[in-house]
Amino acid sequence: MEAVVNDFVSNLWLYLSMPVISGVVGYVTNVIAIKMMFQPLEFVGKPPFLGWQGIIPRRAAKMAAISVETITTHLITQEEIFSRLDADKVANALEPALNGMIEEIVDQVMLEYEPKLWESLPEMVKRQIYKRVKRDAPKLINDIMNQLKINISQMYDLEDMVVTNLSRDKALLNKIFQEVGAAEFRFIGRSGLYFGLLFGLLQMGVWLFFQQGWLLPAFGLLVGYATNAIALQMIFNPKELMRIGPFNIQGLFMKRQNEVASDYGRLVSSYVLTPSNIIEGILKGPYADKVFDMIGRHVQRAVDEQTNLAKPFVTFAVGTQTYRDMKSSAVKRLIQRLPATLKHIEDYADEALDLEHTLSTRLQSLKPSEFEGMLRPAFEQDEWILIAVGAVLGLCVGVFQLTFMFG
Repeated sequence: MEAVVNDFVSNLWLYLSMPVISGVVGYVTNVIAIKMMFQPLEFVGKPPFLGWQGIIPRRAAKMAAISVETITTHLITQEEIFSRLDADKVANALEPALNGMIEEIVDQVMLEYEPKLWESLPEMVKRQIYKRVKRDAPKLINDIMNQLKINISQMYDLEDMVVTNLSRDKALLNKIFQEVGAAEFRFIGRSGLYFGLLFGLLQMGVWLFFQQGWLLPAFGLLVGYATNAIALQMIFNPKELMRIGPFNIQGLFMKRQNEVASDYGRLVSSYVLTPSNIIEGILKGPYADKVFDMIGRHVQRAVDEQTNLAKPFVTFAVGTQTYRDMKSSAVKRLIQRLPATLKHIEDYADEALDLEHTLSTRLQSLKPSEFEGMLRPAFEQDEWILIAVGAVLGLCVGVFQLTFMFG
């Protein structure tokens, strides 16, 4: 025993360096593991194996699909989203933009097909035509909105919209996972330090009595492996609150459910389920052709209703085919202007949908097993790689200790 004490005193700083180095190894390996989850956004190196891409960016489509499943299964459906939009209020929000657009489209179509007839009409007659078209515009919008709601499953794909936006914007996908799990990622780094110190103290005690060369690399590997693995377990387990004596024990992520719900609701409503993205999903999604066909039918019908009494005279004056071409031209011009025009309803839609509040409150009420799915997929896809990297780095540090410090 005296020899052990003398050895400890003689090599005090070397022995004290063990828990310090072990703590640093635990912290650094865990921080590197977190960085590897998110960076780089694109593959760096020589594909497919010599290089690296962040786990979440590499699996962007799958991560986005998991996010969609959480949203549509537990939080809100596309039917509910569109049911919150009042057709009359949409018409009111669009009215200023529509009024100017209607005059421009009427002028353009008439000047293209019947310039002499249109130029010869008195201004008062033109004003009456504008006025009548504007008067019936709200009914047209109402009809289109109602038709869209009735056939929403054939006209819109919420899942496609979310997956498309998150898959193409990997930085946004990273941002959502990073902000939702910010506390958990900080914990992983700190826990590496704490557990590393504990393992280092154990390593120091073992080395005092049993100085075998393989111990240092073995402990380095153990620290790198265990600090990552233990931290991941502590984040998600136990799922349900457990009482052990005076202590309440629950996974860190589960314990923060209300806070996470608030952050998630803010992020998704601000960057993913935004009115502009929803509108883009209508106009550019997989069912866009059906939407435009439906709008076209309604606009052409509206034109026929406008000219109902005068239609025989109009077709006599310009010809049946020219009349049809004029209707088609009006539809095309209207559809071309739709993306810019629909921006005028974004403020109303944001208020009416109230998605931040809806997503947050419903997420707060999820069961722990359902709530786990918010963040767990970010780890479980390739968490073995992160743990293995930690173990290898720890092993390298152990070899360094053996070679240069205790050789």
